[in-house]
Amino acid sequence: MAKVGITDTILRDAHQSQAATRMRLDEMLPACEKLDKVGYYSLECWGGATFDACLRFLNEDPWERLRALRKALPNTKLQMLLRGQNILGYKHYADDVVDFFVKKSVENGIDIIRCFDALNDLRNMQTAVKATKKYGGIAEVAVSYTTSPVHTEDYFVKLAGEIEEMGADIICIKDMANLLLPYDAYSLVKRLKASTKLPIVLHTHNTAGTGAMTLLKAIEAGVDVVDTALSPLGSGTSQPATESIVATLKGTEYDTGLDLGLLSDLAAYFRTVAERLTKDGFRDPARVLPVDGNTLLYQVPGGMLSNLIGQLKQANAIDKLYDVLAEVPRVRKDCGYPPLVTPTSQIVGTQAVMNVLGGERYKLCSKETKGLLKGEYGKLPGEVDPDVRKKVIGDDKVITHRPADDIPPELEKYRKEMREYYEQEEDVLSYALFPQVATKFFQARQAKKLGIDSTMLNEKDKTMPV
Repeated sequence: MAKVGITDTILRDAHQSQAATRMRLDEMLPACEKLDKVGYYSLECWGGATFDACLRFLNEDPWERLRALRKALPNTKLQMLLRGQNILGYKHYADDVVDFFVKKSVENGIDIIRCFDALNDLRNMQTAVKATKKYGGIAEVAVSYTTSPVHTEDYFVKLAGEIEEMGADIICIKDMANLLLPYDAYSLVKRLKASTKLPIVLHTHNTAGTGAMTLLKAIEAGVDVVDTALSPLGSGTSQPATESIVATLKGTEYDTGLDLGLLSDLAAYFRTVAERLTKDGFRDPARVLPVDGNTLLYQVPGGMLSNLIGQLKQANAIDKLYDVLAEVPRVRKDCGYPPLVTPTSQIVGTQAVMNVLGGERYKLCSKETKGLLKGEYGKLPGEVDPDVRKKVIGDDKVITHRPADDIPPELEKYRKEMREYYEQEEDVLSYALFPQVATKFFQARQAKKLGIDSTMLNEKDKTMPV
């Protein structure tokens, strides 16, 4: 058995899961020299919600962040999370935009692109995977893990075989809601190792308190790499703590070879960052650290739970929280059991709120719910309730082809729209993903260059997608 690789998420998912993605570049760079010496399999440092957060809240250019991290971490593979045809936004983009985004990501320093689709519709990942290979990146394709009558072990083994056929370099089991229990992880990894030649990575959280046990059983089954987070921002809604996993495996056949002393030094540094995030109100230990067994019942990821609470508070209906949590699995069943991860987690969660507060199920529907049931996001895993679909979309035709086939090339259109702000090729991609937010960022950037005292123009917006 080769040593187990560790992907540390301290620079991306750890603070996304615990602190609304608010860690700044100037808080990352002082730790990079030591991070680079650890010998991680990779460092997850970009993608997910970091792109949005940089522009919207931190007045940072996400591309400059990536370039700075690449320079500061010359010996470590850098990894990002990509939402397939959604890129890092919340809708499908044309193939030319996806291709160009992947090209610039690799050029600016990304080694591994972990690509996923909320519905596990491989058609929504094919352009990103092809582009990753074309531009010299490592294509890690994730299965969004969930449980339902549709999502059996056989389903995931079959899906993994199709991922191998599409040209992936690595397969990731993406357990975003900590639903993969330890013995199920053992069984699934065993079967995947027997049925595919590709390395297997496991990503989980510790929301339900089972994360570290799940990683350990997966390691015993032969998993190649596991995701962990340094302890100051580890566990709870984040990944299991790096130091705990490394210590557990030390001296065994699975020994990671990582230096606990160096990890301890890094933990001491990131404790100061965690303290700042807590003091500034972005990280509430009482909400992000406790074990919540209801996760297994309602299948609601931590970030989705925060969004639901926020929506109910705005409606002065926080007393309806458990009614909404009970409604989430019902909406999910009606919609063909989509896994709950961006963007389907927001769609299903918002619809559950509407169903509870509206007094009649599906009396009110978001345009995203209509899009989901029309097939605009891809093929739903299970059978959709026909009565619900009829009530929501009427006689509209359901899309059965790849949704992106309906989107003509968009890159030149975006170039023309934002040309007055153009300073680098990457700017067109920032604009394509977040037109309003990026425009305000570009305006602030211009003002700064002109010597005008300018603060981030959209700082009042405190909402953050997951």
